[in-house]
Amino acid sequence: MKRFAIIAVFLLSAVGLSAQFRPGTVLDDLDDSETVSALKEHVRTLSAASLEGRKAGSEGEIAAAEYMETVFKKYGVDVLSAKGGDSFGIQTESGDTLTSCNVIAYIQGYDRTLGDRFIVLGARLDNLGSDTYTVDGHPRERIYYGANGNASGLAVLLELGRMLQTNRILLRRSVLLVGFGASRESFAGSWYFLNRAFKDAGNIDAMINLDMLGTGYTGFYAYTASNADLNEILSVVAGDLNPMTPELTAAEPYPSDNRVFYDKQIPSVLFTTGRYPEHDTEKDTQSIIDYASLEKETEYLYNFSKYLINGPAPSFLPTAEKGRFRAAEGLMSYYECDQRPMFLNSTDPGVFLQKWVYPYLKYPKEAVRDGIQGRVMVDFIIDAEGNIKNVHVSRSVDPLLDEEAIRVVAASPKWKPGRYLGKKVPVALSLPVEFRLEKKASFGINGYKIGKKKKKY
Repeated sequence: MKRFAIIAVFLLSAVGLSAQFRPGTVLDDLDDSETVSALKEHVRTLSAASLEGRKAGSEGEIAAAEYMETVFKKYGVDVLSAKGGDSFGIQTESGDTLTSCNVIAYIQGYDRTLGDRFIVLGARLDNLGSDTYTVDGHPRERIYYGANGNASGLAVLLELGRMLQTNRILLRRSVLLVGFGASRESFAGSWYFLNRAFKDAGNIDAMINLDMLGTGYTGFYAYTASNADLNEILSVVAGDLNPMTPELTAAEPYPSDNRVFYDKQIPSVLFTTGRYPEHDTEKDTQSIIDYASLEKETEYLYNFSKYLINGPAPSFLPTAEKGRFRAAEGLMSYYECDQRPMFLNSTDPGVFLQKWVYPYLKYPKEAVRDGIQGRVMVDFIIDAEGNIKNVHVSRSVDPLLDEEAIRVVAASPKWKPGRYLGKKVPVALSLPVEFRLEKKASFGINGYKIGKKKKKY
């Protein structure tokens, strides 16, 4: 009997342990990084049932706006909008007035010349809300939680605010972080921001839009409406060491607030993981969010944002005009080709760097001796036969490094040429060639050890 009691206690204990350590409990979060923990908290709060789907004009949308304000202030980011957001009204089809709001936060740039220019980082604040349907004669409420659409984008926006604020002394331009209300109502929040609320809209150099970023297992995409300058920046940042890089897509993955900026001729880029099966359904809950990918996307977007904030302002050129301009020159941009040039059967420029440039790059001894390092931007043309032509440096570091970068690129084997409208065309491409030295205290030339930077593509 005593033995039976011991066995019974053991079994009950085992059941308790099983329940305590089942998947989905808080114990699953113990190994999370600080960024993942913050992203989870943001998504959890912004997609909570109490917000009832954050429908434009609802108490849930206001609660989401107040949460964003609280987090921005916690991170030390200045909030320009009033408590509960910058309110605006829109007239609905029924003739009623719907009151929604934008959340606007601000980080001042340090540069005397560029400090009054702006980069906007934005994300959709609202979702579909909730509705009632009938099952077997009984009414049931259905909430469109919107964890991925778009609590995921708002979560990344909040963390980018934290990261940029922490490193604000490195930011030349000023940054506006905006949660756009009533985006599902014909992008009303972004229209109001540009046309009514922000008087210095003419000083906005570019816009980054974050919409539906939580399903990274299906892909990570960037859409620029074929803006050549933004495409080049994407290419440059892809040459850096990033845990994840987006695929440039010519087809718009999803209509979002970047359209309004594009209509104002402001260069804009949409980052998204695209549509997903749970889109606009009550199954869009935090359980579908891939937080490991979301963290990697956040790191990439921070690096991309820094480049855009500190680099040359991209120009705006409509697709049709750009196409005619390129066709008249007989020269196409790499990203505008119907079929991009291929190196070793790959259209990814990173393969050319990884398989050819860095294996055959020879660090000049004089540069090692003098501790010279940096990123050389090399421009070249892949002609209609696949040969490399007109190799030159568009951004120099030092003549020693420039010369070596030109040498190794010019020595490239033939590529498979690009095509436009079915014809082989010469294609222009710019790539960063990085020279990196690793400082060592006790050996090497003048204390430096040559270090080839490992890259991930």
